[in-house]
Amino acid sequence: MISISESWKATFPRGCVGLLAVKNAINQKGHPDLKIARKNLEKELRSKYGDMDRKSLRETPVLAAYDAFYRPFKKSYHVQLQLESIVFKGKSIFSPSALVASMFMAELETGLLTAAHDLSALELPLVADVAVGNETYQRLDGSEQILKEGDMYIRDQEGILSSVIYGPDQRTQIRPDTVQAVFTTYGPPGISKTQVQDQLEILESYINIFSPDAERSLLVVL
Repeated sequence: MISISESWKATFPRGCVGLLAVKNAINQKGHPDLKIARKNLEKELRSKYGDMDRKSLRETPVLAAYDAFYRPFKKSYHVQLQLESIVFKGKSIFSPSALVASMFMAELETGLLTAAHDLSALELPLVADVAVGNETYQRLDGSEQILKEGDMYIRDQEGILSSVIYGPDQRTQIRPDTVQAVFTTYGPPGISKTQVQDQLEILESYINIFSPDAERSLLVVL
């Protein structure tokens, strides 16, 4: 279902990418048990990081690895920004989609960057690659985006699904009627295959809260 390009291997020999595919995952707007899990996670995050300042938070090992990747692009790691809003500003994790909410929760619990896609919209196989700087795709908000040279991205046989710096595409986004989903996790240098594996298993556990009949089709880390 997914492979790594030779360019990726040469550019990021210590990088990794993971994929989780699930079927019978009935998407929905919300679920009471997932809401409880979300509120519990928010409390745990505030307890874990509440005594830190922004600099100390950025220097934790996982966030530091992503910060090192984002910094040359003059960008801030958006998962860290979301974490700050929850820990320091009292905001809540929100998504109108239970599948996407589960992904957000797993991202915030582990700090690892993940993208979500509707499997039925994909033209398999997928390839994890490195941008040369002329690739374009339509972002989730519908805007056209040219990738920056050196960015990690994932494509299918039709086009780009996501990049680390600019996020997921519009074409393959999770929809209200999604029942088969694919999640991909980017591991820049400093993030281990074990951490990516754990991230996707945590994500799967959140999906099982609201969709207990969901089944894993594939979990792989390359």
